[in-house]
Amino acid sequence: MNIPEHRKAIDKLDAKIVRLLNERTQHVLEIGAIKFKAGEEIYAPHRELAVLQRVCRLNKGPITNDAIRAIYREVMSSALSLQKTMRIAYLGPEATFTHQAAIRRFGSSLRYGPQKTITDVFAEVSKNRADYGVVPIENSTEGVVTHTLDMFVDSDLKIVSQIVLRVQHCLLSNSRKTQIKKLFAHPQALAQCRAWVQNNLPRVEIIETSSNARSAELASTEGDTAAIAGLLAAEKYGLRVVEYDIQDNAANATRFLVLGRQCSPPTGRDRTSLMISLVDKVGALHRALAAFRRHRLNMTKIESRPSKRKAWEYFFFIDCDGHVSDHRVAKAIAELEQQCSFVKVLGSYPNTE
Repeated sequence: MNIPEHRKAIDKLDAKIVRLLNERTQHVLEIGAIKFKAGEEIYAPHRELAVLQRVCRLNKGPITNDAIRAIYREVMSSALSLQKTMRIAYLGPEATFTHQAAIRRFGSSLRYGPQKTITDVFAEVSKNRADYGVVPIENSTEGVVTHTLDMFVDSDLKIVSQIVLRVQHCLLSNSRKTQIKKLFAHPQALAQCRAWVQNNLPRVEIIETSSNARSAELASTEGDTAAIAGLLAAEKYGLRVVEYDIQDNAANATRFLVLGRQCSPPTGRDRTSLMISLVDKVGALHRALAAFRRHRLNMTKIESRPSKRKAWEYFFFIDCDGHVSDHRVAKAIAELEQQCSFVKVLGSYPNTE
């Protein structure tokens, strides 16, 4: 086939793809109407996971699975937006990694609302001003985001999904690297790129900012300056990527939580997050954690935080494999309720990343 013949074949395939996309969307809308009558949530992370896994299994190439996931993310985002005007609150400002994580989970067809603080994200969802919220919970280099943990103490919101985003820090500027005299950077981003900055920009003036997006914004308005930020910020503020992947740790990743008002159904591959407080007795923590061993549950994380209610009282945040509806998880929680002064299930959600 020559080029015109290939293009004619592509045009025919495009017509078929558009027809099938609309046919698919019609089925989604009918499912949405059934869900609405039953009072069920439109967004179903467990179903999205099943769809993404299935289309990747069906994929024979040459398109990569990452590309297939990205395409279907937008297909599902479009379908969601047609079923309901959904708003996603996230820790802002725009063009930050939290914003990028939110788009990765929900696609570009929904409405997004940047919030100034993590507290504001929780409030937007709690007060029904947003359908879901996205907040950071931990970074593989910098550790846990304590403010997010603390918010769960008094919140009734549930964790309905998680997002693990590879953090790709870039040097953004509209000047050549040799011309850069000033570098704008958020303290955490700077900490994650410190060795690169010392080796490549040893004599530049470093100015700390409130966010990666703010760094990019400042660099876009002043000559001979640069910013440490992500690709979304480069696009928003019209900056050129001078260097990609300047983070010191190539495996640097941040985990985000999606907050909602209802629990997610089980998928067969889930994670449950709990919060407990212990009676003040010797060996109390050891006895409590033994419940996970007895029921053969893999505990993947434990963090302690001061309760801020009573001196020397602590809350423990625990992640384990399984869903709260699983028999073994339910039995372990029942034992914890006998051992602990306080037990709260923060959510069970797909453990997909």
